[in-house]
Amino acid sequence: MLRHPPSSRLQALGAARYRESVTAAPTTAIIVVAAGSGTRLGAGAPKALVDLDGHSVLRHALDGVFAAAPMQVIVVAPAGYEQDVADELADAAGERAGSTRVVTGGATRQQSVAAGLAALDAGIRTVLVHDAARALTPAAQIDAIADAVTDAGILPVLPVVDTLKRVDGDAVVAAVDRSVLAAAQTPQGFPRQALDAAYARALASADEHTDDAALFAAAGGEVRSIRGSERAFKITTPADLQRARTLLMPAPAAPRIGIGTDVHAFGGEGNLWLAGLEWPGEQPLSGHSDGDAVAHAIVDALLGAAGLGDIGAHFGTAHPEYAGAHADVFLGRTARMLADAGFTIGNVSVQFQGNRPRFSARRVEAERALSQALGGASVSVSATTTDGLGFPGRGEGIAVTAVALVLPQR
Repeated sequence: MLRHPPSSRLQALGAARYRESVTAAPTTAIIVVAAGSGTRLGAGAPKALVDLDGHSVLRHALDGVFAAAPMQVIVVAPAGYEQDVADELADAAGERAGSTRVVTGGATRQQSVAAGLAALDAGIRTVLVHDAARALTPAAQIDAIADAVTDAGILPVLPVVDTLKRVDGDAVVAAVDRSVLAAAQTPQGFPRQALDAAYARALASADEHTDDAALFAAAGGEVRSIRGSERAFKITTPADLQRARTLLMPAPAAPRIGIGTDVHAFGGEGNLWLAGLEWPGEQPLSGHSDGDAVAHAIVDALLGAAGLGDIGAHFGTAHPEYAGAHADVFLGRTARMLADAGFTIGNVSVQFQGNRPRFSARRVEAERALSQALGGASVSVSATTTDGLGFPGRGEGIAVTAVALVLPQR
């Protein structure tokens, strides 16, 4: 019968177990069963030693174990792979290697767990049995199982969400009430003395059970449930392997946004340069370089998004080499600075306010020039007037606002 222990009792048990673990030899142990062949996985190696992301299935399972409260760790290895498993265990355990051991598994899962039970220290009172194939099981679930064990076995479960049918060949016979069903996970926890007795009974009678909770219950033990974790799924098929690899992929880096503004008054000699283009016959903007307020606002937006300062720090009057420089010089160097800092330019949107020049006829040309200067990044440019208000409305100059999105490279 499955029952749920009170959370307050779990918290009290957990605190007590933690105090014990840091002051004395552990009284809790976990047997990590890693002896499966992995035939259904089709990887050509024992399942526990298959690579996920540069680390094996077993290593990920052990990382979860060693992130939990201290306990004795027994790993049951496939015959012939004991040294490989020992190496993985030593790397994962670090300074806690003294409370670990590798044993050789048997022909069946029950025989493998029995080998693990035989290797436990004498002072162990609580035993967890865990499948290495449930490689992403959170440490919190391991702790919760250990904390819940008293005189009953503890089984982590998830509710069944699929609609279930009983079938006979290809014929659907009846619906199955999923409300009384649950999907079992590991680790499963038990009082040691009762689990030892249950295993002795099962081995003597040659009874085979699908998991330790069933074996324990068959010997008369009570089993209660607590909620498991979606991450504690079992890696059995190639699709499961891909699911685990996907979950282990680093999250995409969050995009970063920067805002740039620039203002230039009309003045000086020659032609206007704006948005990377020369505008013959239009009064130029005054400035240290060519006065291209659109390009300068873009530079500030990009630098701000990447956290690289502002245009004055990199292109100001302290840098005479940029006197009279045009947009392609500013934007090209800015794009290289972002690339060196590990950023990719997503897109830039810029708008300028002014009565002139008449922009719409050259919009596509300007966007193309700015995009090319930024190495092909998407750039959109728009123009508006202020209905005669402010210095742009009075024809004294141009004001520009730019927004840039950049993406940190993995």
